[in-house]
Amino acid sequence: MENFDARVLTEGLAFGEGPRWHEGRLWFSDFYRHRVSSIKADGSDERVELALDTQPSGLGWLPDGDLVVASQLDRSLVRVRNGVASTLCDLSPHFGFWANDLVTSAQGVSYVGNFGFDLDLVLRDEGVEGLSVERALTNVVVVGANGEILQVVPDFVFPNGSVITPDEKTIIIAETLAFRLSAFDIAPDGTLSNRRVWAQLDFVAIDGICLDAEGQIWVANALGTQCLRVKEGGEITASASASQTTFACMLGGDARDQLFIMSAPTSSRFDVADARLGKIEVAQVAVPGAGRP
Repeated sequence: MENFDARVLTEGLAFGEGPRWHEGRLWFSDFYRHRVSSIKADGSDERVELALDTQPSGLGWLPDGDLVVASQLDRSLVRVRNGVASTLCDLSPHFGFWANDLVTSAQGVSYVGNFGFDLDLVLRDEGVEGLSVERALTNVVVVGANGEILQVVPDFVFPNGSVITPDEKTIIIAETLAFRLSAFDIAPDGTLSNRRVWAQLDFVAIDGICLDAEGQIWVANALGTQCLRVKEGGEITASASASQTTFACMLGGDARDQLFIMSAPTSSRFDVADARLGKIEVAQVAVPGAGRP
């Protein structure tokens, strides 16, 4: 199995998430600095693209170029037009806790997940013994480009990163606390069906993910310091080593063959919200990115 070593591109984040390669720059959210930022592939010219009172997570773009952001604390999908943020869809009736990651299709349909429960609080007060599938079960909400809810898909075990294949016919969604990737067919109207296991892993808490041109998926492992490249069926074919725990990844750069990794010592807000220990790390890999995001 091939291993790629990452180097630190930039640091000083609180907790980076939702990395996206967009218009020649790496965009990302920083939960506890309440901002969406972007940076060049060489680590230069970092700039704040959006400041929010709430916490941003997953990012996507609508066909008209507007940015959409999963707004964690108010459990909504936010649309940003000309720098002005407004609520596109209130997701709170369907979410057990914070809004989290998302992916947006070429047609402008967004697939938005959530924590389901207060993971940080449970781990702090009860430890891993407090985790259970029943507690973690929650929904993914399918939201149309105009903010209409198209579908509520139940029974996800902490839905997290997601990717859409280049033909826009399949979505694969990470279920962090089930250690698996689940696939669905995407209908022409954006709704999902034909749920199946794409890959079942052993003790890999799959967080953010990205797809490459050979149809394999890079997964950030929230239990380790490596991102793993996974084939359908679960075979691990490569890894990328970071300096601390990995929470999201994105293939970008001019040739889309640089793996950008969001890393931090932990994901617990009790430890990282007021610290600045988050990093963006980057590894040169062999196969470029494909699909969405």
